Amino acid sequence: MIGLIGKKLGMTRKFNEEGRSIPVTVIQAGPCVVTQVKNEQTDGYSAVQIGFGAKKAKNTPMPMQGHFRKASTDPLRTVIEYRMDEDHTFKLGDTVDLSVFDEGKMVDVSGTTKGRGFAGQIKRHGQHRGPASHGSKNVRGSGSIGMHTFPGRVLPGKEMAGHYGAKRETKKNLEVVAIDQERNLILVKGSVPGHKNGIVFIRASR
Repeated sequence: MIGLIGKKLGMTRKFNEEGRSIPVTVIQAGPCVVTQVKNEQTDGYSAVQIGFGAKKAKNTPMPMQGHFRKASTDPLRTVIEYRMDEDHTFKLGDTVDLSVFDEGKMVDVSGTTKGRGFAGQIKRHGQHRGPASHGSKNVRGSGSIGMHTFPGRVLPGKEMAGHYGAKRETKKNLEVVAIDQERNLILVKGSVPGHKNGIVFIRASR
């Protein structure tokens, strides 16, 4: 099933019929333009590429300008493709909006998490701190990171200090609380990855 590209606007809350407060993330999703249709004969697989977000032509490479010109649209900032069955009805230049989603259904939202720079083990992995007295030298630093003579090395994947955040992450099975077709807004329950105005990708949960 095809998805949408959107922009995270922030978080708020919505009250249901029982008066219960539901935390929601507001996403401006679409409208997206179909910029390419791939099929088994020419590309080896079936997919639909969509684009979102205006971009100046002077900042767009010439090959991409021609790519968007084929779809009769202005240059777009973000593109992504979704695998589709051969019997889909999308055509080059079509507009995809929030009509592909329904309230009460589940969606997966992908985005890039906030970058938090270089961080230690406590902040990055939630490890415990060391003793703060009696001559301790690892209050927030690393303790032992490996074994003795055998295997005599640090095993791959050891949780250590390093770059924290700024990676692709997907929140799965988020409920669609409300849809505003006129303003292209979709409200999903809970939080989604990324900062305010960050680009996110929405698709129906499998």
